[in-house]
Amino acid sequence: MAAMFTCCFGCCGEGGSGHIPLKEMPTVQLDTHHMGTDVVIVKSGRRICGTGGCLANAPLHQNKSYFEFKIQSSGIWGIGVATQKVNLNQVPLGRDTNSLVLRHDGSVYHNDEEKNRLPANSLPQEGDIVGITYDHVEMNLYLNGKNMHCPASGIRGTVYPVVYVDDSAILDCQFSDFYHTAPQGFEKILFEQQIF
Repeated sequence: MAAMFTCCFGCCGEGGSGHIPLKEMPTVQLDTHHMGTDVVIVKSGRRICGTGGCLANAPLHQNKSYFEFKIQSSGIWGIGVATQKVNLNQVPLGRDTNSLVLRHDGSVYHNDEEKNRLPANSLPQEGDIVGITYDHVEMNLYLNGKNMHCPASGIRGTVYPVVYVDDSAILDCQFSDFYHTAPQGFEKILFEQQIF
């Protein structure tokens, strides 16, 4: 019995602080290892400009994910979800089975097919916040916190948030500390080790 206390106190009491350092959780941001060749990522992985697309560094493993994009400067852009097989040098995305995106003109494309469209009076403008929910079946869109009732589906496999820009567009990504409250049941993207 005394030996057990000696071991416990010897390990923690005299030799060290008794605290085990925790590994810092990574931040969800745009992934400079998965971006088009003419893309520029700034603001600590939160802003995209240039020409091409970029994936976030965390897949959407949890059941219900939410993330936002702010349109800082108009141009050609698209946001949504994609697999790692997507061609990030080819804009617009949505031309193949590897991406499901809302385009700047309000259309939602997957596999070169228009899956849905925002109402004509609800096209995102400079300064607007576009929110995206994804539940492994359906992607839904929110404009400045309002549900656009514009669901789209069809993509399969492990997906990541994706954004592309062209023609002087600049978008900021918000993967936490949202401008608008996430819809009920949806939450920020979690890394796999945060889920378990």
